Order: sequence, then C-alpha cells, then structure tokens
Amino acid sequence: TLLVDRGLAAAAEIAAARMTAKDLDLPLGRVLLARGAIGEGELLAALSEVHGTDIARLTARPPDRRLATFLPRDVALAAEAVPWRDAGGAVIVATARPDLFAVLAETVGPDIRIVPALATRDEVLAAQTALWGDDLAREAETRAPEHLSCRTWQPRRVLLRGLPIAAALTLFGVAFPMQAALSIFAITLLVFVANVTLKTAAFVTMLGEPSRKRLAQAPPPDIAPHLLRPPVVSILVPLFREAEIAGRLVGHLNRMRYPPERLDVILLGEEDDTTTAAALRDAPMPHWMRVITVPRGHPRTKPRALNYALSFARGEIIGIYDAEDRPDPNQIAHVVRRFDELTPEVACLQGRLDYYNADHNLMAGLFTAEYASWFRVVLPGVQRMGLFVPLGGTTLFLRRDPLEKVGGWDAHNVTEDAELGLRLARAGYRTELIDTTTFEEANAAVLPWVRQRSRWLKGYLITWATAMRQPVELWRDLGTWRFFGLQAQMLAAVLGFFLAPVLWSLVLLPFDIGHPLNTILSPAQGALLGLAMMGSFVLSVAVSVHACAPPHLRRLRKLAPMVEFYYTFGTFAAWLGAMELLSKPFFWAKTRHGIYGGLAEAETEATPDG
Repeated sequence: TLLVDRGLAAAAEIAAARMTAKDLDLPLGRVLLARGAIGEGELLAALSEVHGTDIARLTARPPDRRLATFLPRDVALAAEAVPWRDAGGAVIVATARPDLFAVLAETVGPDIRIVPALATRDEVLAAQTALWGDDLAREAETRAPEHLSCRTWQPRRVLLRGLPIAAALTLFGVAFPMQAALSIFAITLLVFVANVTLKTAAFVTMLGEPSRKRLAQAPPPDIAPHLLRPPVVSILVPLFREAEIAGRLVGHLNRMRYPPERLDVILLGEEDDTTTAAALRDAPMPHWMRVITVPRGHPRTKPRALNYALSFARGEIIGIYDAEDRPDPNQIAHVVRRFDELTPEVACLQGRLDYYNADHNLMAGLFTAEYASWFRVVLPGVQRMGLFVPLGGTTLFLRRDPLEKVGGWDAHNVTEDAELGLRLARAGYRTELIDTTTFEEANAAVLPWVRQRSRWLKGYLITWATAMRQPVELWRDLGTWRFFGLQAQMLAAVLGFFLAPVLWSLVLLPFDIGHPLNTILSPAQGALLGLAMMGSFVLSVAVSVHACAPPHLRRLRKLAPMVEFYYTFGTFAAWLGAMELLSKPFFWAKTRHGIYGGLAEAETEATPDG
C-alpha cells in the first residue's frame, strides 16, 4: 500500500508480484526488486516504516568485529544479515531480509535479545566479507577432502623419488641403447593404441545418433509447467583482469530467460583486481546480479574463487560461466527442465562450447574445429560408453547437494573441472551432456595457446597422479570399466603428446637411415605400421568432419586435414606442463580475453543452427 500511495509501483504490478511471491514463498519486495520495478532505497524506506526499524549505514559505521561469533555464520550468510552494534543488553543485527529475522532470533536463543535494522544488500555483503571473509577464504582453499586433493603434492618429494628412477633408466639406456629405444617405441605404440581405440569407440558410438538430432539444437524450452516453484539457480562467474569484457558479460547474462526472482548471478572478482572492479561498478546490472570480492590467498585459482562463492550462493543448482561467455538465453530454463526429468544420481549437466571468432585466423578456426570434435563426438561418446565425463570449465550445472557432499572444488587443481568430474564419478554420480551451446572466444595465437594447454595437461597429470595414489580404492570406486577408461582418458591422453616425436620419427622407416625399428621389423610390418599411422590421421579427419556437420561449422570442414598438425603444438605444451608440475604445480596461466577479435565478432548473433 505504501508503494502504491507513494507512486513507486502500479497496483497491477504489485498484484502480479504478490501472486509470484505467494507461489515462490518470497517476500513481495524481493520480487519487485528482481523485476526492476523499484529501487532498493525505495524498498528499504517502505520496509522501515512497515517494520518500525531504522536503516543502518554500514559504510559509515562498520560492524563491531567482536560480534563476529554472535550469529552462526552460515545462517547469517543465508539470511543476508550481520551483527552490527552492541546496544547495551541487545545486539543490533543489520539485514537486507527482514522477513528472515525470526530465523535469526531462533538461532541465538531466548536469553539473548536482538534488534533488527535494515541495510542494503551490498552493504550487508561488504560487512559479512569484513567479518568472515578471511575465514571463508581459508576454508575455500581446503574444501576438497585432503586424500582426494592435489594440495599435498610436493614437487621436491617427487623429484627426490624420481631422480633415482631417472638415473637408473639413463644407465640402462647407455648400457643397452637398442633395448631402451625399443622399449620407448613399445610404450609409445601402447599409448597410441589406447588413444586411437578411445577415439574410435566414441566416434562409432556417435555415428548411431540420428542426423536430425546431431545437427539441430533443441527448441527453446520453457520451464516445465508443473514446476510451480522453479528452483533458484546460482550462476558463478570468476573474473580476473577482465575489464575489457566485464560490461559485455553483464549484458549477455541479462538476456537470460528465467524468472529473475529465481536467478542469483555472482560475479567473482579478486581483491587486488581494481580495474575489473571499476568496470563492474560502471556496468548497470539488475538486482539479481551481484559482485563478490574474493580475499587474497593462495593459490589464486578459479576453483578457490568458486569455493568461496559457494558460501554466498542461494541456488539449489549451481552453474559456472567464464567471463567471455555468451550463453543461449534459454539455457537455464533448459537445464532446470532437464534436471527435473532426471534421477538425483545425475549430479551435473554439461553444455557444449562453441566459438564466435572462428574466422579470426587459422588458429581460431582449428581451435573451433577441435572443440567441435570434443563436445560433439568425444564427450558424448564417452558418456554413452559409461566412462567418467571430464567436465569443461564453463556451461556446467551442478545440483548443490552432491557438489557439497564431494567437497566442492579442489582449489589447488588447475584443471578443476575434469577433477570434479572424476570425484563425482567416484561418489556414484553421473554427468550428462545437454543439448545447449555457449559461445566463447577462441584462443587464436600460438604462445597463449601453448600456455593455456600446458595448464590443462598439467592439471590432467596431477589429477591422475592424485587419484592413483590409492589405485585399489580408485578401482573400487569406479569399477573396472571406468578405471581402465580413466587410464586412456587422462594418462594416455597426456603421454600421447609427450611421446608424439617418437611417432614422428616413423617417417624415417622407409628410407632405411638407422631407425631402431628397422632391426626388428620386416618391410611388410613397417608398411603395416605406416598404414596404422595413416588410419589414425584419417580417423581424426573423419571425426572433425562429422563434428562440423552443423551449418555454422561446415565451413571449417576444409580445415580437418590440418587438425593433426595443429596438435603438434600440444607436445610443447605437455613438456611445459611437466616442468611446471615440478616447479610451480598450482600456478594458473591466465588466458587473456577480448584480444582475438572476440569483442567485435561477438556482436554477430551466431547460433548453433547457423
């Protein structure tokens, strides 16, 4: 009534919001704020009059740190409240949610009197960060179970254990050079067979998919009609040195077609990243979008920021986007509908990635073709074969309960997505690929590509090594099929890049110029090995051509024969990753965005159907 009398909202607008508030069990003011019907200052003034409470100015007078333990921290975070001042026999609690004040009163017991005061959400958030931010940051660093985390990885210990083995292998190579060379080739061929077998199986599995489904994205979904209370979805977007694209990101997220009162978008900035913070301050954003600053700490990684944000997130479903993403506006509704159709054992839905700057240069085109193969052939094939699905770092959506049960993200793992996929699989959960696409900016320069890929391969190595510290337990958790699948998916995948030069040397076989295999292979056997190498090349081309079947990717089919040559850069990345594994295992090589034509080319509304 106050809002209508003051001319702040129309009666019809209020009536519609009241119906939604009743259906979703939300206060009227939250619905109006989420819909942009009123401003927060106007709402607080009306609530102050309704509840007979004061409005606290937390920026002018910060909360008393001595009161940090007065309220249970997690309850206060959920209720958007913070203990503010000691009023002599009572404690004034500032809150942005007066409707939840009764919950706070119950947590402190009948012997303690608390008095409510109103404050803006951002002021409460800043006060919560001041009181509990450091503790939350430390917890974020160790959230994953220690025996499943790579934080106990010690390069010095690995070197001390590895040096004697390396010395013994070197002596063996000096004493028996031919046997050593043949052993290397045998290992290389075993890795080659593992990689080709996995890719072939995934490809054959996907060939059975109907072409119509393969080429077209699902029609734009609405939320399932029977979901009278659609779940709150929290979207976490880590940002670091993204000032150039921060404003564009806000615009893309603002186009999401999902009830705004059930959206909770959290933009995560690092404490010392002042340029991105300034860009976000200049970007107008709706009330369902907020900025949270992650306190300084070690390691400074994306998974640490995600763990920190999880304490503030309100959603039953947690989604992850990257700063340069442009997701399908219907994506969240699609995810909610699909989760509703699935059993609880499906803990994660992974969307596809595509690239809006594929025409920037040759590298961008090859990068796009590679990802088409990964998200349209390999990953779906792996899922159908019942192997564990290594997650991508974006466009993934998780049920909150399983995520918290497995311990969130491993803050020290630089390939946190694939590692989380493995831990979910070990806990008995499944991941499903979902028919929705997010567009990103392709990495379009060789050196940045190598640095980015070295981080991924380093993460694969440390994930595999951490899991294999207790191989029997891993085998028991995954089962035989997925256990051996893991060896191909992670170990063989990385070793394939390491050992690629050994395969390259096979081009010398026909010329009889001293190749070690000439001593044991007959000409017919050498020819058979050559045919196997050619078959691998044909397989890669076929996978790329098949993956680039959608209309907006068909122009990239002409690049398919070059994909194998593009992969040669992976060898340099693998060796760089191995060196970092022994020197700076938790170092996060930052990939810059907005520099490969993405800012301009993102304006073109490319769609998965062309």
